[in-house]
Amino acid sequence: MNKTLRRWTFMASLVLASVCATAAMSIWAIGTHSGKSVPRTSKPASAMVQHGASESDSPDLTAIKQFNAQQAGAILKQIAGKEDQPAGDVFKNVKFFKAVPAVRLLKIMELGYATSLGVKCTHCHVTDDWASDAVPEKQIARDMISMVQTINNSLLKNINNLKGPDPIVNCTTCHRGQVKPALNMPNK
Repeated sequence: MNKTLRRWTFMASLVLASVCATAAMSIWAIGTHSGKSVPRTSKPASAMVQHGASESDSPDLTAIKQFNAQQAGAILKQIAGKEDQPAGDVFKNVKFFKAVPAVRLLKIMELGYATSLGVKCTHCHVTDDWASDAVPEKQIARDMISMVQTINNSLLKNINNLKGPDPIVNCTTCHRGQVKPALNMPNK
């Protein structure tokens, strides 16, 4: 790879990292104030839940995982017999992962996104109206999926000498189980 292309690749990765950090800090700032949850009046009352750093800093992540598993279980019952059909055919308003089996999309949401950010399903979704776009974090997550795809499909492939044939990043790479991505190393 020539020097100019390497420089542009590096600069693009810096811009994307900056966008990711800025978007994540905006999400965190909207949802928290001094470590406490702030109600969002733009959401329907049924969608208001605890958000931000206070949710993922909770000492009882087990409760979050149990809530998510209950929600996923309820959805599995609703789609019984359609689990192996494409998610885009089973669910409404699916923008990414349309071709994956519906049951796999639920696992991606539950284990991928929710666990990576340490949040409940309601961080991005309105319970009982999963297709709704009323929660701003849902669009932010979609935008971050696009960012991750750009990093994985374009930028990382152009960095020479990375270990492994197919290096990738995902939500956990930055978020590490927290809504606000790690911007500094933890003090130990």
